[in-house]
Amino acid sequence: MRTLTTNVLVSSAIALALGFSNVQASDKITLEESLMNARQEAQISTTYALSPYLQTHGLQVSVLDGKAILTGNVSDEIHKELAGAIADGVDGVDSVDNRIVVDRNYQRPSSNDVRDYADVVSDAEINAAIKSKLLWSKHSDGMDMVVVTENGHVELTGNVATQQMKQLAQKLALDTQGVRSVRNELQVSEKTMTGHAYGKDKTADNTMIEDSWITTKVKSSLLYSRNVSGFDIGVKTNKGVVTLDGLVSSGIEKALAIELAEHVRGVNSVEAKGLVF
Repeated sequence: MRTLTTNVLVSSAIALALGFSNVQASDKITLEESLMNARQEAQISTTYALSPYLQTHGLQVSVLDGKAILTGNVSDEIHKELAGAIADGVDGVDSVDNRIVVDRNYQRPSSNDVRDYADVVSDAEINAAIKSKLLWSKHSDGMDMVVVTENGHVELTGNVATQQMKQLAQKLALDTQGVRSVRNELQVSEKTMTGHAYGKDKTADNTMIEDSWITTKVKSSLLYSRNVSGFDIGVKTNKGVVTLDGLVSSGIEKALAIELAEHVRGVNSVEAKGLVF
């Protein structure tokens, strides 16, 4: 009788252990799936937040067992397709249920003083682009300024040596992708904000600037522009002579591309016969 009881207890313990192991395995799989779903949702949402075409729409994403469900509103069918394509391109997403509604009159609700991640990233990108273009400009030695961007609205403060420099700074800022408006509070002064003489960048000497550096900065300036399709324009530099080629939409875009290239430090001249429209 005692042996039977012992066998029963041992069998029960084994059964409980096996059952507990199965529960642990099941919980582990569920946890792994949950983590995968969360990673995929984060990857899709972050890509939306960084996209200049989707970041202001506040789209919602949920992923379950490889199926991404998209909800929210956009103002154009192309934006809905873009959102679907981004989700479909994420590793592990097998299907996309695109429930996004196209409303041509859609406007994102005002968030008052609350700024979301997309707004912060966008403003930081605009700030960096404007500062870079000013830094690369061959006319920036007489500039001492501060650039502040909030919700796409840019404010320029500080001192510049001439009225022409003040106008140039505003033009470069206005031409930057994502900028909604520019408030130009620059003051024309013979000295910097701290009362010192303007410094001269050592790269102002064209012989010190490599062609590769010029090519990179011209290409970046074109890509930062809101009025030039930088992806469609090729850039080459030989001894300070910049050659542009590719497709533009009009003579105005071609002229602007040439002007942007001419502003970069080290550029002696620009050849643009290869730009066609």
